[in-house]
This record gives sequence, C-alpha cells and structure tokens, in this order.
Amino acid sequence: MTRLLNNPDNFPVESAEGFLLANKRHVRGLYGGAVRATKTPEGKVALVIGGGTGHYPAFAGWVGHGMADGVVMGNIFSSPSAAQAVSVAKAAERGGGVLIAFGNYAGDVLHFGDAAAQLSAQGIPARAVVTTDDIASAGPEEKEKRRGIAGWVPVFKATGAAAERGMNLDEVERVFHKANDRTRTLGVAFSGCTLPGDSEPLFTVPEGKMAIGLGVHGEPGIAEVDFGTADEVAKVLVERLLEERPEGADNRVIALLNGLGTAKYEEMFVTFRAIHRLLEEAGLEIVDGEVGEFATSLDMSGVSLTLHWPDDELVELWNDPVDTPTIRRGTVDAGDLRDDIHTLSQDPTRIAVTEEGSEESRALAAKMADTLDKVAAMLREKMSELGKLDSYAGDGDHGTGMQRGSENAASAARKLLNEGAGAGTLLAGAGEAWSATAGGTSGALWGVILGAAGQGVGDADVPSAEKVAEIVDEVTTTLQQVGAAEEGDKTMLDALLPFTRALKDYVGQGNLAESWNKAATVAAGAAQQTADLSPRIGRARPLAEKSVGHADPGAVSLAYVLATIGEDL
Repeated sequence: MTRLLNNPDNFPVESAEGFLLANKRHVRGLYGGAVRATKTPEGKVALVIGGGTGHYPAFAGWVGHGMADGVVMGNIFSSPSAAQAVSVAKAAERGGGVLIAFGNYAGDVLHFGDAAAQLSAQGIPARAVVTTDDIASAGPEEKEKRRGIAGWVPVFKATGAAAERGMNLDEVERVFHKANDRTRTLGVAFSGCTLPGDSEPLFTVPEGKMAIGLGVHGEPGIAEVDFGTADEVAKVLVERLLEERPEGADNRVIALLNGLGTAKYEEMFVTFRAIHRLLEEAGLEIVDGEVGEFATSLDMSGVSLTLHWPDDELVELWNDPVDTPTIRRGTVDAGDLRDDIHTLSQDPTRIAVTEEGSEESRALAAKMADTLDKVAAMLREKMSELGKLDSYAGDGDHGTGMQRGSENAASAARKLLNEGAGAGTLLAGAGEAWSATAGGTSGALWGVILGAAGQGVGDADVPSAEKVAEIVDEVTTTLQQVGAAEEGDKTMLDALLPFTRALKDYVGQGNLAESWNKAATVAAGAAQQTADLSPRIGRARPLAEKSVGHADPGAVSLAYVLATIGEDL
C-alpha cells in the first residue's frame, strides 16, 4: 500500500508539486499540469499528453525535448478536466497546432475531446487521439475499443520525435496512428493496488494465481491462471502478443517489459531474459529492448510486456534524441528557458457573472445553491457505497469522484450566488467546477448535465413545470450525444432516460415536486435494474461478467441525486 502520504485527498497535488520541484530543468507547472521549461521553435506542433495520477512515469515523466510539450495531470486514476487540458495546451502550443494524445478511457475521451473542440473554436488547430494497445480489453475485431497502457512509450516517443523534426499536424497525427497500429501490450498482476489512504486493495488475486489482462486503473484481470516461473510468465505474454502481430509488420520488434509498481528490476531482468529468447526463437529481430517502470499502477504487483513492430521511419524516430525526466537518449542541447517561465498561470479560468440575473432568477439560484449543498452532503454519505459498486468492474473511485465534484460544484455555486448570478449561470458554473475537480467519466458527464441545464434555465425567467420537463429532455439528449451511449449500455442513461420519460408523463398531473418525486422513484428502480445488464461501453466493459449482478454506480448515484433534488423541491 502507499504509505508515504499526508492527507490522502491532497496526494495528487503534493505529488505533482514534488515532481515539479525535482525536475526544474525539464518542466514548469501551471494550472492543469506542466509544460516544457525550455523554448520550442515557433510553428512546431505541440504534443500534449495526460491522464490520471498514479502511473508515473506516465505521463509527467515524458515532458521534454523529443517527446511531449505538455502534460495534463488528473487525480488518482481519474481523467483531468477539459479546462485543465485547454490551459496546458494553450501554454504549450507554438502556432503549429496541438495533438492531444492519451489512453482510450471514457473520461479521457470526453474531457480531452471537449478540450480539442474548445481549442479549435478559439482558432488553435487541435486534435484528440487515443492509444489502443491493450489486447486484453477487446478482441481484434474491436481494436478501437481497446485501452491504452504501457504502449504509450513507443507511440508518444515516435509522435514527439515527428513533432520535434518539424512535421506538420497532419504528418504528426499520421505518425501517431501508425505507431499505435503497430503496438500491442499485455499485462499480468499478482496483487492489486491500494489507493492512498485506503487499507484494502482494489482487487485481490488468489494465492498461487496471477490475473491476466489487468488495467492500470486498478481494474482486475479478465482471467486468473496458475502463477508459474518467470519463464512461464514470459511465455504467456509473448505467445499471446505474437498471436496479434500487426498486419504488414516485418520481423523487427522493440520490446518493453514494464513494472507495474512493486516488481523489482532483478525480477524483470530474469523475465526479460526469457522474453528475448522466445522472440528470437520466433524469428524476430529485437531492434531494442528496455526494462523498467514505464506505466505503473501505484503499488500493484505485476508486469506488462509491450511489443512494437517498427518500420524504417519508426526505427529512426525511436532513436531520435530525447531528453525528459525519465527517458533520455542521444545528445540534446539543453536550450534556453521559456521567456514566460515565471508568468505561467496557476489559476483556472472560471465562469464569471457578466450580468446579474433577474430578481426572480437570483431567488431561484439561491434555492439551487441550497440544493447543491444537500446533494454534496448526501454524496459524502454515499461515497463508500458508490465506491464499492464501482470496484466490481472498475477502479472504485466513483464515490470519491462524485463527492469531490459535488462539493466543489456547491462551493462554486455559492461564490457565483454572491456575485449576483442567475440560475442559469449558477448551474453552468457549478457544472464547470464539478467537471474540473471530479475527473473521470462521471465528472465530464455531470459537467455536461449542469451546463446544459443552465443553458436551458437561463438568467431571466423561472421555468414552469412543463418547461422544466423540456429542459430535462434537452439535457438527456445532449448527454446522449456527448457520451455516445444508449439505453441498455449500463450507464447513467439507464436511469436518466426512464426519469425523463416519467417526468414528461407526470408533469401535467400535479405540481413539479410531486411529478419530480414520482419520476425519481422510477429512476431509482431503473438504476437497480441495471444489475441485470452487461456493460457495452466504458471502463467496465472488459470485465462485463464481473459487473453482472451489481447495479451501475453512475445510474445509482444519478438516482440518489434526483431523489435529493425532489426532496428539496
């Protein structure tokens, strides 16, 4: 377990502060993460990478010449917010556009995709791309659904080198996709990881067994087999990876054996010895081999093997000079510090009151702020329950994410209320704060929910019961578009859609409070019925079998929030 910590809630922030203090030659911090400390040429494409904390050296350890220009740093195992990504990207970009690269996780896809859209709308060409190297998370026929894990290293190395050479945004993106298409990873775990402050691991592995296909966010493996010798572990990894040799690949391969947290170098060297032999016996030329920690999962015990099949271009890009806190190769001129190194902003941009709401809307905003306080208090009480639900097929952070997001949303609402915000601005600001601090998929989705609700409510009129039902319907439609989920996928939509339909039916039969509470009861029942469903998207999908029998945490937490709102109406 993680022992060297103070307040567990502050662990990601304090870890980031320590990293920045220890690596001043390479990086400087700002709101959302860090950027390269040295000057970069005008017109260069900026490679921005990122994800949750808990995986060092992914992602902060790869910022520097020849690799990334900036890193966006989220909470433990949770995606950063769109606001964080926009902040880092703006500080990193030099006129050549921005490529935001990350692992294929639902929260990251939502937040980083939103960031790319925001940047493009502001005149900065930006694209979001995902790594999909984990062969355990989806079959060959669904490669686009696979997670990204330790394959980040060869993919980001090639992409960063392409940007450093001065290639344009189209070319840099082309290199990214080629490198990703030629990269495969598989991992095994001997024990699960423990979140800072927790006493129990996110999952356990029976004595004498190992879990195949673990996730770096603490997701358990897809199968448990007998734990053998180092040679036998190497054989499992190599044989399964060679079954997925990329189409068009020749006999060259780069092999990276990654320690997930507690595997020692000597153990990994023993294992790599067998890996090297097995690859040679398969007729492969090992262009390069590396052993170390590349993508960890706090204190998880286990290893992963990444095989990258390069062509001539990718071999050259792999060997290009690089100088980051954890990856260094060749000779790199240290260069001068950025001119704006002392003025990088540590403050987030926030929705502000540009015009006071009407008297009626401000009165409604005050009631909404009270309700948000009650929602935050309720979610703190439910935190353990929601975390337990999430741990069956996820990483167990849903409860803490919902608690953290709701409390920050309530705080933002109070601040905006004091500034004269109407109901619409208050909801939008609360949604921005929820998204920026909760991280993960739920943070992004609740940011969308409150933002869309705020747009519908506005700052002038108090909506009628019928108008509230229309706004809820619009929010639901927006959420479907953003999350790309459907009813039956085992997500929060499986509670929200029944609620929306019920509210429309009930709203003409009584006052808003009565209608809302009846619909909330429908949502609560629908949330519990998700226990019978198998997840078709999101982080739980690779572990669908373990999810069956347990309700979806996002649907359950949504039902709790709807019930709390109803009680306060």
